[in-house]
Amino acid sequence: MKSQTKRPANPKLVLLNKPYGVLSQFTGEEGDQTLKPFIPHNDVYPAGRLDKDSEGLLLLTNDGVYQARLANPKYKVWKTYWVQVEGDPSEEQLEQLRKGVELNDGMTRPAEAFVMPEPMNLWPRNPPVRERKSVPDSWLCLKIREGKNRQVRRMTAHVGLPTLRLIRAAVGPFQLKTMQPGEWRSEPPVW
Repeated sequence: MKSQTKRPANPKLVLLNKPYGVLSQFTGEEGDQTLKPFIPHNDVYPAGRLDKDSEGLLLLTNDGVYQARLANPKYKVWKTYWVQVEGDPSEEQLEQLRKGVELNDGMTRPAEAFVMPEPMNLWPRNPPVRERKSVPDSWLCLKIREGKNRQVRRMTAHVGLPTLRLIRAAVGPFQLKTMQPGEWRSEPPVW
């Protein structure tokens, strides 16, 4: 018989716009920026990760079962990213991303990929993204259903479009919307 994992009596789901340069954890080495100053709750934990040099939506919950459901690739939760890349994407490059690319740790699942305008009301990044007058940059919307380490950056690099800036805009039905870096909000539990 399967053991039942105890679910919290007061389920919480917190959405944070994780700023650039902040670790997706509450503790770190001396000098590291962590989630601690941004989240007033002491009983929630990240459901998935965003690299220190990535920005955007990070979900935190006090429900371990739901945390695993959001983060574990076997559940195939869609994650939407806004990706500023170096270069002008060709249809061939986009098609490679859509079919999946072979990385050193295996083939990625098919993704949704398309060129988009720069996101509206986008906050400035500190430090700013480097600009090269001789090399154009573009924005992609990339949707994936897995979470290999630094996957989006490795996928875009693989097709010749190095990532300059990476912002997670949505995880499943949860969206960044108008939250600014460091802002958070609670959402009603949906589980």
